[in-house]
Amino acid sequence: MSDQLYTMLGVLAALAPGLWAWRRFHYPSFWLAIGFPIIAIIIRATWRKVALGCGLTKKRQRFWFTTVPGLVASTGVVRVRRKWQRIAVDTKPFMWLPLPTRHGWRVTLHTLEGQIPADYAEVAERLAHSWGVHAVRVSSDKPGRVRLAATVHDPLVKVDELPPSTELLKVTVGRLETGTPWVIDFRTVPHWLNAGATQSGKSNLANALIVGLAPQPVALVGFDLKGGVEFTPYAPRLSALATSRAECGGLLEDLVALMTDRMGVCRMAGARNVWQLPPTMRPVPIVVLVDELAELYLMADKSEKDEIAKTSTALLRVAQLGRAFGIYLFCCRQRIGSDLGPGVTALRAQCSGRICHRVNDPETATMTLGDLDPAALDSARTIAAETPGVAIVAGQDGQWYRARSFYVTEQTAEHAARTYAHLAPPWSEVMTAQPIETPDQQTA
Repeated sequence: MSDQLYTMLGVLAALAPGLWAWRRFHYPSFWLAIGFPIIAIIIRATWRKVALGCGLTKKRQRFWFTTVPGLVASTGVVRVRRKWQRIAVDTKPFMWLPLPTRHGWRVTLHTLEGQIPADYAEVAERLAHSWGVHAVRVSSDKPGRVRLAATVHDPLVKVDELPPSTELLKVTVGRLETGTPWVIDFRTVPHWLNAGATQSGKSNLANALIVGLAPQPVALVGFDLKGGVEFTPYAPRLSALATSRAECGGLLEDLVALMTDRMGVCRMAGARNVWQLPPTMRPVPIVVLVDELAELYLMADKSEKDEIAKTSTALLRVAQLGRAFGIYLFCCRQRIGSDLGPGVTALRAQCSGRICHRVNDPETATMTLGDLDPAALDSARTIAAETPGVAIVAGQDGQWYRARSFYVTEQTAEHAARTYAHLAPPWSEVMTAQPIETPDQQTA
């Protein structure tokens, strides 16, 4: 017996380093072969208790055999008999077989009577603690079905390098908490609002955008209200750069005039937007990068009131009408509050893409994410200062996610700006490159 015990211990001692090395050097195959099957068994075995503890069960009437005490026999033994009767039992939601994902697993549930996906979203944190995973996200693709997606470990602890962008106006800037790429697609979500305190990763995200957009046939326009210290190093790739409020006002007037010209072109061609124009008539897309948005709305005295109103109106017009005519906004600032006036609130309503890094005051998080999902607001307030680049993102699919941008140094962004400087169309050419003839006239 002792020899068999020693042999078993020896096998385990030899097997443990092998499993550790397998998990360390090729985790995907280890997860599929060893980790996930064990987790799947645990999930199915504990689902009833977990659902009961999270309040996801319902009382239902079921016929059940119950024991009913009978007469006391002469031997002193109590005779019991079974009776078939209807009793109330706790019923759990039906669970399909769990399926593995790259960073965890997902499973589909059938909701019970009166349940909605929000009931499961409210207990998502309890589910995560019950199963010992990093996070559980809840989604629903059809009525009566709820999908739980769990991530075993936080995929945002370490992110890869910035991959090259291959599609027009689409940049992969980081990774979502689900492990999927974080993509900013201006064709799908034209205008973005990016809020974050100092050293939160806000400028790093702008660097990632510049690196991704630099090799693309687009015109980049910069509004740098810090006197030009942020975007001046990237000037070789910028078609225009405004560093003061007066310059911003003039550049916004050019954008409004350009937008009006493109309206006329689309009207002549019978197109609803520039993307319906023939390739020979299609104007160059313009991405407007705004840093320190609040500086456009701050007023030192009443003499600046008219200038601020004019600038605010022009920027709002670009946000309202620019998408159809190939003009897109990416606005950054440290703080967004209602005290800046109704212009900021109106602009915020036009920016369907929302990014909230770590902020110093709750109002900024509320202005950025509050009208989308209260749970996103709570998650934004828990971002730690030790995790720069982590943000709450709400955008393309109507849901919100924790995400982290790739680390892009200023030197990398400057190198990209110099490398692709030849792709930057001069602003004078952008303003004058509007066709004045219809396609039929050009053909004739």
